[in-house]
Amino acid sequence: MKRILTLCSSLICAASLMLAANPVASMLDRIDDGLSRKIKLEVKKGDKDFFELDQAGDKVVVRANNYVSLATGVNWYLKHHAGVHLGWNNMHPSLPAVLPPVSAKERHETDLALRYDFNYCTYSYSMPFWDWNRWEEEIDWMAMHGINLPLAAVGQECVWRNVLLRLGYTPDEVNGFISGPAFMAWWAMNNLEGWGGPNPDSWYARQEALQKKIVKRMAEYGIKPVFPGYSGMMPRDADEKLGLNITKAAKLWNGYPRPAFLDPADPRYADIAAIYYEELEKLFGKAEYYSMDPCHELSNAEGFDFDATGKAVMAAMKKANPDAVWVVQGWNENPRHDMIKNLKKGDLLVLDLFSECRPMWGIESLWERKEGYMHHDWVFCMLENFGANVGLHGRMDQLLENFYRTRNHPLGRNIKGVGLTMEGAQNNPVMFELVTELPWRSERVTKEEWIKDYARARYGVADPAIDQAWAVLAGSIYNCPRGNNQQGPHESIFCGRPSLNTFQASSWSKMANYYDPADTRRAAELMLSVADKYRGNNNFEYDLVDIVRQAVADHARLTYNHAIADFKTFNREGFKAGSEKFLSLIMLQDSLLATRPEFKVGPWIECARAAGTNDAEKDQYEWNARVQVTTWGNRTCAEAGLRDYAHKEWSGMLRDFYYPRWKAYFDSLEGQMRGEKAEQIDFYTMEEPWTLAKNHYASEPEGDCVEVAKAVFNKVFAD
Repeated sequence: MKRILTLCSSLICAASLMLAANPVASMLDRIDDGLSRKIKLEVKKGDKDFFELDQAGDKVVVRANNYVSLATGVNWYLKHHAGVHLGWNNMHPSLPAVLPPVSAKERHETDLALRYDFNYCTYSYSMPFWDWNRWEEEIDWMAMHGINLPLAAVGQECVWRNVLLRLGYTPDEVNGFISGPAFMAWWAMNNLEGWGGPNPDSWYARQEALQKKIVKRMAEYGIKPVFPGYSGMMPRDADEKLGLNITKAAKLWNGYPRPAFLDPADPRYADIAAIYYEELEKLFGKAEYYSMDPCHELSNAEGFDFDATGKAVMAAMKKANPDAVWVVQGWNENPRHDMIKNLKKGDLLVLDLFSECRPMWGIESLWERKEGYMHHDWVFCMLENFGANVGLHGRMDQLLENFYRTRNHPLGRNIKGVGLTMEGAQNNPVMFELVTELPWRSERVTKEEWIKDYARARYGVADPAIDQAWAVLAGSIYNCPRGNNQQGPHESIFCGRPSLNTFQASSWSKMANYYDPADTRRAAELMLSVADKYRGNNNFEYDLVDIVRQAVADHARLTYNHAIADFKTFNREGFKAGSEKFLSLIMLQDSLLATRPEFKVGPWIECARAAGTNDAEKDQYEWNARVQVTTWGNRTCAEAGLRDYAHKEWSGMLRDFYYPRWKAYFDSLEGQMRGEKAEQIDFYTMEEPWTLAKNHYASEPEGDCVEVAKAVFNKVFAD
């Protein structure tokens, strides 16, 4: 009997070990404790990536060829069979006690073997201060959305620190080169040096430990990280310090002196690159993919030998790993024709960064390349969001049309996958669901068909009012047309620096009106009409606030235009009423957004402060966080065009940052109507104090989002 019990115990332990070894089973229990016991997971060999949904007795069965496909299948089942949509705002939903059965076996497969994730900017605009708990959720999200090739940029500063110390730089000199956490992306892309630093030793220790956890979890899933490789970047003083032959880019990047580039003909190029890859491998291991973008956003590249640069970058990478692939961003001039023309097929993977709007792979667009990427492999990517700005936005028809054209276009023959290359994440989940589902759909889908399925998966219900709301949005604000090249969402007028012709908030958005603001108002009305029925439905409440927010912002633009027209026609009563109405809209919007943590500045600052080990570090990280979403740089760089690039329509910022700007401006205009001399407002002087402040902002939601949304909407549209 004892022997039988021992045997049973051993079998139970072995079964438990097998279950624990499957990362998807662990993922299921992180989503909802005990979920792994309700879904049977099977890994089977296959010629291509696939997943199947099936039923075995009272258990749902998900089988696939690898763990990422398996996680994708679980997500597909939860969305399209169980009505449970997991997303950035909802990774721990309440699941039904009994899962709905799969009534008929279902199979999805794809030839698009690579599914990429992240822009360098994502690491600064969305995740500069994330801890392991947040990263663990993100890796689960990636696996469930089929991602198997993400940029893994955490800790790249640790590699560079070790490299520069080996080359003879002092710790202080290293910190003068490496940027602060909120600006790491632009340092890594060769745009600037040192801004936001210096970083304390604890930062490097934190990021090294964090990246090791990230890489380990990715390996468990079979996700292949793309490590930042060596592109030739060097500190600007490397000529004097090390006697290197370097090129100092003549053009500043938005007021910042750019790092230097090591001449590929310099005899020490190969040695320095080898040191870089040695230090990278010591910390985080060897990769199959490395990301390098020489001369990123450098239109004036006079003096660069691009053919030699491309060969030098490739040779250094191949020496570190002969089987590695160079990943390069297709953005503006990059990758230069001469840099890649003599590289072998299979050694380079180009990310067509803005495929839904400005594809470079060969079809007509603002950035069309007649030869596409020639013989090189490439990935169809959706950029969608710039600066992590808040706003509903998408290009559904254009995304679908451009994607499906790759199927039979001669220049699309080397497509290897799809990618997410957003500058900021955690917004517009509808667009990210669409692009990550496309590889797994065998038949062409229209936005009208897809959006109805999405709404039902998103909320777990079929409701005519909700379907109508999303049909309106899909046909208007989520359907930015071809020819409109704006970068990201229709920016909120609240966040723009005040003037007589304020239209957009950031310098580069290229905004142009493309939808009727009556559409967002109508969608908000429809969502509010059923809001009481769906109280407690997290996805519904998030979208309700976001859609009402958009309707209020659109209405505020009309209010602003009327107020300015009254000023120009010297209608003092009309201007006073209009300007006061506009200011009241800012405060109403602030109260609406306070009901959801995703739309509050508190979590952003709280996350930054949590990364510090003492008050001085916490204060530095908070300053990084505050500066990035406002002035972005010092006065010179802010006025060069960076200010408000990463503006946020967030509760707390509306009240304390944007409202005072507009109030001061309207007071100035009112004074002019009384005959006072017009004085130019020094907005930077108004803005900088907020970046230096340390006042606390709550992270918890304030108020009932349904009741506040109703009250705000009724107040705004009472007229």
